[in-house]
Amino acid sequence: MAKALVIGAGGVAGVTVHKIVQNHEVFDELCIASRTVSKCEALKAELDGKGTTITTAQVDADNVDELIALIEKVQPDIVINLALPYQDLTIMDACLATKTHYLDTANYEPEDTAKFEYKWQWEYREKFEQAGITAILGSGFDPGVTGVFSAYAQKHYFDEINYIDILDCNAGDHGYPFATNFNPEINIREVSANGSYWEEGQWIETKPMEIKKVYDFPEVGPKDMYLLHHEELESLALNIKGIKRIRFFMTFGESYLTHLRSLENVGMTSIEPIMYEGKEIIPLQFLKAVLPDPASLGPRTKGKTNIGCIYRGKKDGKEVNYYVYNVCDHEECYREVGSQAVSYTTGVPAMIGAMLVVQGLWQKPGVYNVEEMNPDPFMDALNVWGLPWKEDFAPVLVSE
Repeated sequence: MAKALVIGAGGVAGVTVHKIVQNHEVFDELCIASRTVSKCEALKAELDGKGTTITTAQVDADNVDELIALIEKVQPDIVINLALPYQDLTIMDACLATKTHYLDTANYEPEDTAKFEYKWQWEYREKFEQAGITAILGSGFDPGVTGVFSAYAQKHYFDEINYIDILDCNAGDHGYPFATNFNPEINIREVSANGSYWEEGQWIETKPMEIKKVYDFPEVGPKDMYLLHHEELESLALNIKGIKRIRFFMTFGESYLTHLRSLENVGMTSIEPIMYEGKEIIPLQFLKAVLPDPASLGPRTKGKTNIGCIYRGKKDGKEVNYYVYNVCDHEECYREVGSQAVSYTTGVPAMIGAMLVVQGLWQKPGVYNVEEMNPDPFMDALNVWGLPWKEDFAPVLVSE
């Protein structure tokens, strides 16, 4: 039996907490902590009495001393970081100080610049190794399941994987002219940044939304998708044998892109501070405040997501094509845990990764991306905990 400390109380954290309670045979105790303790209390009220003993706490995830004091009080077996990516390093520092296992779903990025890199967290490798504790980076869906899919493909179907295309399709409709399916600040920073992909040992940079493809997604249909930079490209380029190119594509509807371009044109997506009525504000943070809360989209959203990876490489000297993916239904997710599928597909893998750490299956001192661990128990758990996957050995490849 294990105790988890979840830091964060947004949409993804809500899903992870539901799944932890469903998995009460592994997690018999849970503490939910956030800057806004009322959100933690609401989750506790919903899930109390369902098999896991739940407590709540208030914490400022930017404050290492507060985090250390909370961890020392709760004494968890693992800290599941579902706060903002800006807070990864403070939470890792607190885990080091208390010698507690750590897991997150998104890589650290500085608050003052839209950078999506693992270098800051990879610098903790030796410290975690010396402390005898495990840090698992990026145990969401992308990054997360996409890395596990890659390790699974490498282990079972390829001698070398030369090409990976990660395809993230959200065909859900929430009825708003413009809203984001996860934290607006993080989402818009990600989408408005330059795109890039890894090819022949170097990064090729593109303008935002410069490269567009149309793909016919199983159970969804044809959708426009655009090449973005995404953090798992960086780790997969290092950890998967034989890589020549990795690309990441995400689908966007025309309404979303039209609104985003308009907001960019008037400066509302900027992260540079401006003065307004004698106060310094950041336009993107103001925009976040006026957009719908992603956690409120669950009851409105209909349709499906399809997220997966297409691989091309060799086995025994022969070319192999392989596609592995998950299809998730927004309405089914809402019926189960009160969330739309974007939060669901991130929150479930967070619980699975934490479960494998506390069970000892993914426990190894140091800092690791998910594809560095044994993929098989994770793949099995996806089928058990709500994200079943499908395989295709003759997929339609994305055009060059």
